[in-house]
Amino acid sequence: MNGTLTKALLPTQQRRTLSELSDDLDLTVGDTGSKRSAFWTMLSLSAVIAAAGVMSDSTATVIGAMIIAPLATPIMGIALGIAKLDGHTSRHALKFASLGGIVVIAVGVMFSLALPESYDLLGNSQISGRTSPGLVDLVAAVATGFAGAVALARRDVAAVLPGVAIAISLVPPLAVVGICLGHGAIGLSMGAFTLFLSNLLALVLAGSLIFTTLGYTGRNETLKEGSRRRAYLTISVLMLVVIVPLLSNTALTYFVNVWTNRIHTAADAWVSDVPGASVQDVTFTSNAFYVDIQTPGTVPPVSGLIDDLDGKVPNGLEVVVTTSLGEEIQAGPVGG
Repeated sequence: MNGTLTKALLPTQQRRTLSELSDDLDLTVGDTGSKRSAFWTMLSLSAVIAAAGVMSDSTATVIGAMIIAPLATPIMGIALGIAKLDGHTSRHALKFASLGGIVVIAVGVMFSLALPESYDLLGNSQISGRTSPGLVDLVAAVATGFAGAVALARRDVAAVLPGVAIAISLVPPLAVVGICLGHGAIGLSMGAFTLFLSNLLALVLAGSLIFTTLGYTGRNETLKEGSRRRAYLTISVLMLVVIVPLLSNTALTYFVNVWTNRIHTAADAWVSDVPGASVQDVTFTSNAFYVDIQTPGTVPPVSGLIDDLDGKVPNGLEVVVTTSLGEEIQAGPVGG
């Protein structure tokens, strides 16, 4: 990044000093008692609000948790420690971030005890939207990391803005991890944890790059450049490991959408000869596609639908037809 762009990102008159930035992001310097008290108090409250918002499927409540969540502080503290090549700062920030994450997950587990065994986790949009992350989530996290680091380094940007932006990607997924764990849905909890981990790594990588570019490197920059490269290499390797499930989820989501549209089109043609019949929805749940039919009478033989889908969707996909008359017809696997 050239000097002109650096000045555009951080005008000299708005530049915060390294000491000021460290004081904000390092919970082990300055008035540590007050800092830690505020951190744990606000984190605990944000965890409760996030878990309550997730369980009630309330977007507004979850946003409230995002606003007060302080988990951004140690996350960006890790990034600053890497930029300064200060192992002490990075280690302690990682400790606070890890313990904070455990607290949020534990709160989520406790809230899950109120859920009945029959509760449909995927029927809750706050949960389903965070258990199948894709590459778009990673792109958003990287952009958030860049924005947060620049905002933290400038005096003219409200200090709360980067914290709010970063918290959006951190606390709610952890609450979902706890709720899913407590409900016994290990697979869903791992999906939410993958979202959290990918966001954390993206934030740290983006933040450390910005802090380094803006000159928050401390002393002995040349002598320690090898250490910084090793830190970036480690984060990059971890990012690659996380990207694999993100790519898989992105590909699966794409193909499910394609197959859903094809099934919807075939089902429309299938019921077109039944007066008053229409396809209300096609959804994918677990390992089957459910075709919801609104009809005043009986539907045609489902074999016609299955035959029409042959070659349009992969063989072996299960299709189930449900009607407004209360029928649930197992159409069978495509190509079976």
